[in-house]
Amino acid sequence: MIVFIFIDPSMSNEQQGESPKVTFIEITEDHSDQRLDNFLCTHLKGVPKSRIYRIVRKGEVRVNKGRVDVKYRLVEGDIIRIPPVRVAERSEESYVPQGLKDALQHSILFEDDGFLIINKPAGFAVHGGSGVSSGIIEGLRLIRPEARFLELVHRLDKDTSGCLVIAKKRSALRLFHTLFRDNDIHKTYVALLSGQWKRKKLIVTAPLLKNVQKGGERMVSISPLGKESETLFRRLQLFPEATLVEASPKTGRTHQIRVHAASLGHPIIGDERYGEDDANKHFRHKGYKRMFLHAQTLRFQHPVTGIAMIISAPLPPQLDNLLKHEQSL
Repeated sequence: MIVFIFIDPSMSNEQQGESPKVTFIEITEDHSDQRLDNFLCTHLKGVPKSRIYRIVRKGEVRVNKGRVDVKYRLVEGDIIRIPPVRVAERSEESYVPQGLKDALQHSILFEDDGFLIINKPAGFAVHGGSGVSSGIIEGLRLIRPEARFLELVHRLDKDTSGCLVIAKKRSALRLFHTLFRDNDIHKTYVALLSGQWKRKKLIVTAPLLKNVQKGGERMVSISPLGKESETLFRRLQLFPEATLVEASPKTGRTHQIRVHAASLGHPIIGDERYGEDDANKHFRHKGYKRMFLHAQTLRFQHPVTGIAMIISAPLPPQLDNLLKHEQSL
């Protein structure tokens, strides 16, 4: 990434010394194929995502002197014009919580030169934005300041724990995107559903439609207008008040497992958006305060070596303790 600085001649010397300046950035191979909004969020740390979207929409950000959409994918050699934007001052502690930094230090499940897989802790978004000051990717960049490139390959919901893939090279990011697009990565989740589900196995194919509420909250519903979706549920164990299942999504829609589970009449315990209030309240009285959805296993062929990979993330202690408590009843 090559950065050029342009000083607006209409500004006074005093203004030039104190104000942000127009910058021009030439895209290198490291950032080729990255979405413009993701690149700007990384480059303009501390600037709200809503403001980044606004300056792109108004044409203040230009690529090769032309207007582009936030979804535009960068090409090596592109020249990006970034207008003067004052970046908010943030202390390290306020930007990434100490609890997240501590959790990330001990979360690595696998790592090589191209990527790493972590056991994502629940309660943290995968990235900052939409009212969230920071997330997993910002935390990783902070504790690994020497890393030239760290990008999310995919996403998990804030309250979901488990396997999350982070690319350390642009080439690895492209390869993993191909694996996900071609359904060559097989994901297995474990979830605890409310009530006793009598079926042993079921494939749910209900199409899912995503809606964004006024406050920016995403809600997903089953609708014939939605996108094709498929989840295989397999019962693992029955409890007096709950059912442990394995969920294998073939597609990767927003909130897919959560909405499909709710469509069975047995939503995930702890799910405040699609769950049952009475069931959630009952389990909160037992001291359980999070959604029981965990991305347990990833199976795929290594994108470079072709070696078969099986990466598993152990259940967090709170989930494991809840199961032990239910088994004792």
